[in-house]
Amino acid sequence: MFITYLKERRSWILLFLLLQFLIIFIAYIDSAVSMESALYYVFLSAIIFVIFILIRYQREMKFYQELKDAEDLLGFSDRELLSPFEGMVAESITHHFEVLKKAVSENGRRLDQEKDELLSWIHEVKTPLTALRLMIDRLEDQALKKEMTYEWLRIHLLLDQQLHQKRIPFMENDLYIEQTDLESVIFGEVKTLQSWCIQKGIGFDIDLEYNEVMTDAKWLAFILRQLLTNAVKYSDASDIQIRSGEWNGQIILEIADEGRGIDSRDLPRIFEKGFTSTVHHQDHAATGMGLYLARKAAQPLKIRIDVESAPGKGSTFTLTFPKSNEFLQITGM
Repeated sequence: MFITYLKERRSWILLFLLLQFLIIFIAYIDSAVSMESALYYVFLSAIIFVIFILIRYQREMKFYQELKDAEDLLGFSDRELLSPFEGMVAESITHHFEVLKKAVSENGRRLDQEKDELLSWIHEVKTPLTALRLMIDRLEDQALKKEMTYEWLRIHLLLDQQLHQKRIPFMENDLYIEQTDLESVIFGEVKTLQSWCIQKGIGFDIDLEYNEVMTDAKWLAFILRQLLTNAVKYSDASDIQIRSGEWNGQIILEIADEGRGIDSRDLPRIFEKGFTSTVHHQDHAATGMGLYLARKAAQPLKIRIDVESAPGKGSTFTLTFPKSNEFLQITGM
């Protein structure tokens, strides 16, 4: 900090050195001025200047150190002891800080209001969407029924994704960790996608060696919904393999499809928000949110999601559930 102060005051130091050099130069060219007296004056001046620098350093850097370390810019101590310039700086910073603080508070309030309004709208839309599903079920024209069921499912999944996206920042308040039956969760999600899968000729091959895991059933269902939706969306007539097993003392769940796969250069970015693809960049069906939200939801549950894929060979997503000691971190026990 002292070096920084000297750099800041280098104009003072240069002026002082110039004045001392001027005195010595005058003594050198003017015989009426004693060189010994001039050097003695320079020596005393140097001592006084060093003392002055040290005192000013202690006085001024106290203010700037407070400015550097202050978490609350309103907390300058001993404001009455500040110099006029320091007081002006402190007053200006305090004023702008208060303005920014009010702006942040107002923006936060507006965002909370918009979030609440959006959540309310989503819940309101669910009512006519449920009624629409009942109307679709009563249709006798099977071709029309399949098409409308598919479009209904698309709307339902988009609303569900939006709803959970707004809840994820606060999902730790909603966690309920318990022994969860994998089969019931998986079959529930498969049933939701059934009409879409029938339309595309996609089946499921499910083999669960381990059927129970400690997790939150609702959020696990959301994660599986994103992975299965992607698998169905980017696959043609084929089977999606769902397997559970054990690896390194942890239960894993694999979801493998035979779809178009993911290019190697895209793999590191598929969990980024809004990323779709570099190879299929013109694919308007992709939103770039499903995998991002899946990983965001998996993090509080200590579930690791890995992926292996190659173009034209499909993709395999692996969910690794936490060990017992990691589970204790989730529950806080």
